[in-house]
Amino acid sequence: MDLSNLSPAAGSVKKNKRIGRGPGAGTGKTSGRGHKGQNARSGGGVKPGFEGGQMPLQRRLPKRGFTSLNKKVYALVNVRDLETFEVDSVIDPEMLINAGFIKSVKDGVKILADGELTKKLTVKAHKFSKSAAEKIEAAGGSIEVL
Repeated sequence: MDLSNLSPAAGSVKKNKRIGRGPGAGTGKTSGRGHKGQNARSGGGVKPGFEGGQMPLQRRLPKRGFTSLNKKVYALVNVRDLETFEVDSVIDPEMLINAGFIKSVKDGVKILADGELTKKLTVKAHKFSKSAAEKIEAAGGSIEVL
């Protein structure tokens, strides 16, 4: 057997319906768009959320809440994730990105306390929860606020 002998399972591949190919095709002439009207035109149709001129739902509902322009968004890492690093290693945001625990530093890295830590590590981050700092220090490690 080689690649030239391979073919898909019977019935698994279906041909696309070719619209606008004459009366014998079943979808010729108007190509399933009906006669005239906004949806029959090229580029026609209504934008998402349009309700025929009625006040759309997203405008009928009241606005709620407040979005702070100064809000800080932290990249979060749990203590259980630090368990994968070797003993006595120094863990900084760059190492966390390389290990795949965070995608970017954002406004800083915060270490949270979910999970257990058994290794002695030096952890450098922008913020630590109290219980995360306690767990790292209880395992013999140290924390360093950047």
